Amino acid sequence: MIRKNTGPTTSSTTRNNHSQYGFSNLLNKPIEIYTFIDPLCPECWSLEPFLKKLNLEYGRFFKLKPIISGKLTTMNLSKMKKPKDLAKAWDRTASRTGMSCDGDLWLENPVSLPWLPSIAIKAAELQGGKSGASFLRKLQEHLFVSKENISNENILLQCAKEVNLDIEEFQKDLFGDTAKKALQCDLKLTREMDVDEIPAIVLFNQSDEQEGIKISGLYPYEVYVKVLCEMLGSAPQPAIKPPLLDFLKYYHFVASKEISVVFDWNSEQTQREMKKLLIKRQVEKMPAKYDTFWRYIGDEKEF
Repeated sequence: MIRKNTGPTTSSTTRNNHSQYGFSNLLNKPIEIYTFIDPLCPECWSLEPFLKKLNLEYGRFFKLKPIISGKLTTMNLSKMKKPKDLAKAWDRTASRTGMSCDGDLWLENPVSLPWLPSIAIKAAELQGGKSGASFLRKLQEHLFVSKENISNENILLQCAKEVNLDIEEFQKDLFGDTAKKALQCDLKLTREMDVDEIPAIVLFNQSDEQEGIKISGLYPYEVYVKVLCEMLGSAPQPAIKPPLLDFLKYYHFVASKEISVVFDWNSEQTQREMKKLLIKRQVEKMPAKYDTFWRYIGDEKEF
């Protein structure tokens, strides 16, 4: 059973104790977080800054498992929603969340086979969970930033190359049965957990038998922290954030919005800090329709 949270506040759950977690608990990571997403959903893309921050501050307590749910995209396209309507919806989402996505995609280079990116993600996951997560992020970058049709096989292969997948294996799995069955398992889990809105996050504590908590929709970061602490039965201190350059080196390509959320900066401070790195030629600036993205290019260069 899971308990659905439909608003930005949560009620208490039944727990047997409120003890602090020790070393062995942290090794086992007591919390499991399922994130239900659609690779074509701009609201799911807007969840990225919060997931990065949650992982950096509290990742020692949980394992993150993405679940691919194609319900929203399938519904929209099956109703033959007009490209202009999709473009406007994307632009509204970008304006509201600050996480840039370019709705002009639907006018210039629309996704022709909406189910294929989801299968491709499952094919990438066959090479490991980290590979799958990296591939998902790369797909989102090509879709929301570069306005590319990510159901095009050449684009999928390019994404696979950029995250260092075994291309031969990926191509075989992309059109094989295993990835399709894995996607069906994700869709079945979506139904079983009664996920009817995405993005959705479901948290379970593996150390006891309390019910899980589901958060449907997109909420401020503090809501996710509150629910995580509720599941832990304590309010641990967030981990110290890494230096900005280390953060960029690890993620390689990030939005100004992601930097602002992770480091608790306003947009002006983020721009100032990134300008310093730009002058040192440690990053390159990638303007987008509603934001700026930054690509890490290495350590400081001599002029």
